Amino acid sequence: MTSIEAWFMDDSDEDHRMPHKLNPNEPVSLKELENIGVFYWKLDADIYETDPALEKIRKDRGYSYSDIITIDKDKLPNYEDKLKMFFEEHLHLDDEIRYILDGRAYFDVRDREDRWIRIAMTKGDLITLPAGIYHRFTLTETNYTQAMRLFVGEPVWKAYNRPADEFDIRQKYVSRVMPMLFSGV
Repeated sequence: MTSIEAWFMDDSDEDHRMPHKLNPNEPVSLKELENIGVFYWKLDADIYETDPALEKIRKDRGYSYSDIITIDKDKLPNYEDKLKMFFEEHLHLDDEIRYILDGRAYFDVRDREDRWIRIAMTKGDLITLPAGIYHRFTLTETNYTQAMRLFVGEPVWKAYNRPADEFDIRQKYVSRVMPMLFSGV
């Protein structure tokens, strides 16, 4: 089953944990997300340790390392500082892969026209953000999520805050995505 909720965000500076939908709402389809390199799967988080669907994704995509992070004020050291850091617009030199095991969160990504798209993540959602895409992360008003972080090889935690257009990976990302803008894909 493939279901994800995503939409273009408003420009409000109010609490970033709120949905920030435009009025009227402008939904973004899974196809539109795929066109900017964002991929999504719906899995059964209750069986993540033995889930054959997750194992197939890991094998097919080379995700050889994983860990679990709980983002909650009572469990994550330096909780407030980490949330601020996660919400800074940034990119990575590698794909970012997250699987929500519990709770809820948002990933915000930039589209081809530099508009924010908010992606609502709930239990069972697995998402990949391509290397070089500008993005950020925040919790919902529930202030809690538990996620599996997946990596190809050893984990790399380095984020590069915007502007970071000088990185080769950003230029490769833009060259992959921008031609689609002009071809109507």
